[in-house]
Amino acid sequence: MLEQLNQALNHLEARLDQEIDMAEVARIAAVSEYHLRRLFSALAGMPLPVYVRRRRMTLAGAEVLAGELTLLDIAVRYGYGSGEAFARAFRSVHGIGPGEARRTGAVLMAQPRMSFRVVVEGSTAMRYRIVEKEAFRFLGRKARVPLVHEGVNAVAAAHVESLDAQAIARMKKLAGREPEGVLSAAVYLTDSREEGAEADYWVGVAASPEAAAEELDVLDVTAGTWAVFDNRGPYPSGLQDLWRDVFTQWFPSSPYTSRPGPELLRTQPVNVGAETDSQLWIPVERGSAQFG
Repeated sequence: MLEQLNQALNHLEARLDQEIDMAEVARIAAVSEYHLRRLFSALAGMPLPVYVRRRRMTLAGAEVLAGELTLLDIAVRYGYGSGEAFARAFRSVHGIGPGEARRTGAVLMAQPRMSFRVVVEGSTAMRYRIVEKEAFRFLGRKARVPLVHEGVNAVAAAHVESLDAQAIARMKKLAGREPEGVLSAAVYLTDSREEGAEADYWVGVAASPEAAAEELDVLDVTAGTWAVFDNRGPYPSGLQDLWRDVFTQWFPSSPYTSRPGPELLRTQPVNVGAETDSQLWIPVERGSAQFG
């Protein structure tokens, strides 16, 4: 998959001065557009549209400083219909407008061209299984939280603390599907996995599709395939490391791609730093890439 992803990035690079067809980029990568955006964000640490804009503005910045073309010609070359739109994009990357940059010979930012490769760090095996799961209803309480890659997510922790015993009791009464017990679920609002990007964070249970909400929030989940990862490690760093390894190591070397749906986590509440067993459920589908 990494070879195909790099081929897709080469295709994108050759078209920075044209309108880019992301469906074609995804086809070259042999994944869906949805998975391409999520995988790129996890590997690169930034959303794919941000990378494209930074690369375009890196090339445009060199042309602005060279002074051979007018600013409007450069704007049109990189797909901007007006000088104002180009100036806004230019300033968002370089912190200075193109006219001022040309007059002063300013120092500009540069986004290097990316490529991906596998780096082996240790020999820890990832334990997983593939599960075909029927449709179910996730019942619980949700809150909007920012993503936190390291350490405790204070907003998510506050949401858990806000749940009263009556709500937890209602959830447990409705639980009736695997994974069992009270779970957390993350529904990402954009393709970005950057620190601070927002997600809906749920605490609830997997119930039958017909289960009554009983004053709980409802998330209906379609039938499909799930990759289930078992993990033991310190809380919460072990879980954060597991999520990172799934997207940066497991997906690039497996025949599966991610699909829309919540990511489910079953774990026991523990003190920060304590060892805990956990189980991560990721919605997946069989990709078109070929693996030997």
